[in-house]
Amino acid sequence: MPVTRSVDSPAETKPLFLQRLPGKFDAEALRVWEDEGGAQRPLKKGPTAESLMQALTYLGPGRRALEANPKPRIQAATDAIVRITATTICGTDLHILKGDVPTVNPGRILGHEGVGIIEEVGTSVSNFQVGAHVLISCITSCGRCTNCKRGMYSHCENGGGWILGNLIDGTQAEYVRIPYADNSLYPIPAGADEEALVMLSDILPTGFECGVLNGKVKPGDTVAIVGAGPIGLAALLTAQFYAPAEIIMIDGDKNRLEVSTRFGATKVISSIDGKAAEEVMALTGNKGVDVAIEAVGVPGSFDTCQRIVAAGGHIANIGVHGKPVQLYLDKLWSQNITLTTGLVDTATTPMFLKTVISGKLQPEQLITHRFTLKDVMKAYDTFADATNQRAIKVIITNAPDTM
Repeated sequence: MPVTRSVDSPAETKPLFLQRLPGKFDAEALRVWEDEGGAQRPLKKGPTAESLMQALTYLGPGRRALEANPKPRIQAATDAIVRITATTICGTDLHILKGDVPTVNPGRILGHEGVGIIEEVGTSVSNFQVGAHVLISCITSCGRCTNCKRGMYSHCENGGGWILGNLIDGTQAEYVRIPYADNSLYPIPAGADEEALVMLSDILPTGFECGVLNGKVKPGDTVAIVGAGPIGLAALLTAQFYAPAEIIMIDGDKNRLEVSTRFGATKVISSIDGKAAEEVMALTGNKGVDVAIEAVGVPGSFDTCQRIVAAGGHIANIGVHGKPVQLYLDKLWSQNITLTTGLVDTATTPMFLKTVISGKLQPEQLITHRFTLKDVMKAYDTFADATNQRAIKVIITNAPDTM
């Protein structure tokens, strides 16, 4: 039975009253999912079972639940409704559960990655038809505003950007509404590995754009990636497009360091003893690295990047930071350092589609666990306990008979 569980306190297991939806609801039907579990309350209206769906809902810091929600409806002529066939959990979702992302309000359906089948389109959608298999971008783009025309889709001025699972309901559900569908969905060719393409919703473009491109990785560089989670591994895979001489992976998880070696890291360093920076400096003859990519989102990992970057080097921050970090300008002001931050724009998604479909890149190797939507709570527990579960990316499928 699904439970509401704190990510920070795995032992807390408040049972959530959850059972299979009845075949039909009448006007007096009761909604049996409530925050603290067990209590029932009448619905204000009497929806049919067909108008409800299952979704993973954020209930506030440390609290989440699989519960019934109304199915999304077309709200604008540019919308599409997509039936989710596969989605995943992002490290950003764990940051949300910790309270690191204050824009996410309780009651929000989480998730910003996935693939699915279009069930309905607004009257202004011209690039897609009902029945099309599509990749959902984590970034929504109107395609017309000043920022979108600059390719900075993450800062769309017309209500786009990173809104899925943040400002509007997301993809960890049976259905999702996609605003600006023509610019925020990508067609999936027949026969493509749709699970592999889920990795293109977010982590591959994010690791590449915010880490590799912002860090200006070039042939012969020495690159250090702090954090060997999904984003760090995505940066590792895509940094190799530019033939750096060395890629050093730093993490406290032995399994992820082993995976990093298989994926192309030339050296791996454990951060468990707190001496990772010293080891990097020793490896580089005390010069430091040309590019330091921060892929965790905690002060310690950012501090490591500051300590290992070489003069004239780049620090490319990818991680979602919920706490302030200290910038050591007293040491860096004279070192010609470039520091970049930013949300992914997903401008490289079309390139990744071609690269993956051609077989030049195999993002499916990032997938370690598979669940159905009815087991999404277990999927979260597994992903949050990545070290013990040896988890990298989980896939959550949503077949018609899932629930």
